Amino acid sequence: MDRIRIVGGRPLKGSIPISGAKNATLPLMIASLLTDQTLILDNVPRLADVSLLQRILSNHGVDMMVPGKRPGESQQNGHTIHIVASRIVDTTAPYDLVSKMRASFWVIAPLVARMGEAKVSMPGGCAIGTRPVDLLIMALEKLGAKIEIDGGYVIARAKDGLKGGEIKFPKVTVSGTHTALMAAVLARGTTVIENAAQEPEIGDVADCLNKMGARISGIGTSRLIIEGVTRLGGARHSVLPDRIETGTYAMAVAMTGGDVLLEGARPELLQSALDVLAQTGTEVSATNEGIRIKRNGAGISPVDVTTDPFPGFPTDLQAQLMALMTMAKGTSRITETIFENRFMHVQELARLGARIALDGQTAVVTGVDKLRGAPVMATDLRASVGLVIGALAAEGETMVNRVYHLDRGFERLEDKLGACGAAIERVSG
Repeated sequence: MDRIRIVGGRPLKGSIPISGAKNATLPLMIASLLTDQTLILDNVPRLADVSLLQRILSNHGVDMMVPGKRPGESQQNGHTIHIVASRIVDTTAPYDLVSKMRASFWVIAPLVARMGEAKVSMPGGCAIGTRPVDLLIMALEKLGAKIEIDGGYVIARAKDGLKGGEIKFPKVTVSGTHTALMAAVLARGTTVIENAAQEPEIGDVADCLNKMGARISGIGTSRLIIEGVTRLGGARHSVLPDRIETGTYAMAVAMTGGDVLLEGARPELLQSALDVLAQTGTEVSATNEGIRIKRNGAGISPVDVTTDPFPGFPTDLQAQLMALMTMAKGTSRITETIFENRFMHVQELARLGARIALDGQTAVVTGVDKLRGAPVMATDLRASVGLVIGALAAEGETMVNRVYHLDRGFERLEDKLGACGAAIERVSG
C-alpha cells in the first residue's frame, strides 16, 4: 500500500494548476444515463473515484472513450471523456460496486427517470457519519416513484414515468438536490425543489443538463424550477475548477509561508474560505490567471469558524483549516455542523504535536510553536490532506499512511506540491 513521505519546513513557491472539481465530475458522469446521445466532459480530473465510477457505469452498459495523448498535452491538464449510454442493459447497481463510493447511489435517479425502474444497493464510501439516503428516497417518492427496500437494496419503480411535483427538503442536502434534479428533468410536468443546495457543483450539473435540453431555472438559488422534457440530447461541458482543491493548496501555502499562484481557480466558488484565510494574516488576491496566495512568514492569526452549506465555510475544508490553526498564535474554535464524526483527524494531528480539545461538535485548537514529524494514518479524504498540510510545516519526517484516500480526491498531489518546493514523495509498497 502506498504511503507519502514528507520532510517539513520548506515554503511553497511557484504555481499549482487547479483540477476539475471531483464533486461536479461524478454527478455529471451519472447524468449521462439520462440520454442515449454522447455527453462529452472536458477538464475531468484523473482520480480513483472517477475510474471507479467508470466501472460502475459500464455495468449499466455505458461506453466511455478517453482520447489518447495529443501534441502539447500534459498531465497538468484535465482530460476529456466521451460517455455514451445509448442502451442501458442493466438497471441494477450491485453492492460490490456501490459500497466503494457513496455518490454512485445517485444512479437511481436517472435510471428510474429513463427506464422506469432501478435497483441500487445502499451506499458505502467515506467513514464520516451515517449520511442517510432517506431524503433522496423522499424526493423520488414526491415524483411518483414507488420505493421498496429489500435485502440492502433500494428498488424504485415508475412504470408510467415520473410526474412533476413539489420537493421541500427539511435540511440542505447536496446529494438530495442532485438526485431530485436528475429525476425531475424527464418527469412529466413541473417540479419545484425548495431549500435546494446552492453549491457551485449543483449549478455546474444544472448548466450541463440545460445544454442537454433540460429546462431548469433558479440555478444558484435555493428554489429550482424544472419543466420536464420527454428526452435529453448530447452536449459538451467543461467541469468547473475544484474549490476544495483550491482551498486546500491555499491553506498549505498559508501553513508553510511562500507565494503560490493557484492557476484557473475562481474566487467566487469559495469566497467564505478565502475571507477566513485573509483573517489568518494570509495575503489573498485574485488575478486574471487565478488566485495568488502569499504569506511572508509572519505569525498565523487564530480564527473561529463554523461549517455551513454554501455560501458558508465548506465542511470539506474543515480538516485543512484545523491543521493550519495548530500553529496559530492563540486559540481557535472550529465547529462542524454538516457531518457527525468528522473530527477523526484530531488524534492524528496530535501525533504531530497539535493541541486540540473536543467539545461536542467544536474543536478548540491551541496553537503551538512547532510541530514534529511522525507516522500518521489517514482516515478519510479530507482528513488525509489535513495531515499533509500539518506535515509540510512539521520538523523532520512524516509518513502518511493509507494514501488511497488522497487518490480518491486529489490529482497528483505530491507532484503539484513538489513542483513548488515541498520535500514530498510517494513510497510504494
